[in-house]
Amino acid sequence: MRKYIPLLALAFIASPVFAQDPSAASGGCGPNEGQYDVSTDKKNHPAAQPESGKALVYVIEDIERGPTLRVGLDGSWVGANKGKSYFFFSVKPGDHQLCTNWQSGVFKKTAERIGSATGVNVEGGKVYYFRIQVYERGERDHTVKLEPVEAAEGQFLVSSSWYSTSQPKK
Repeated sequence: MRKYIPLLALAFIASPVFAQDPSAASGGCGPNEGQYDVSTDKKNHPAAQPESGKALVYVIEDIERGPTLRVGLDGSWVGANKGKSYFFFSVKPGDHQLCTNWQSGVFKKTAERIGSATGVNVEGGKVYYFRIQVYERGERDHTVKLEPVEAAEGQFLVSSSWYSTSQPKK
């Protein structure tokens, strides 16, 4: 019996039930090192239609003079917002993990814990809107909430926000 214990332990550790999906562990976010430079355009409000067979996701940061908030999908960063701004991206149909995370060079240790994540099941040809809100509970105590909004509210938020473009920092 004693010679089988190491084999049982190995089978237990190697079991897929105990394997960790990196995107699940990060709540859909990307690596903590991913940082973005963000520009906003106050004049243009581009909109898009879903690509054939894909869904379109809008992410709107709903706070004037807000922080840079990165957005991740299934463990990879897809872009960032800063202040009252929005951007959009295409997604294949299915279940996904969407996440937002506060980007900060000053408070790096605490900022990586300030974020929010949600699961979303998207269908091809549809448009989805998500709002990011930042709540202050004190001078250095913030909470971030990422939540879906209905299409009419999403369109309103987009029309009253700046268009955001972001590039990974080098």
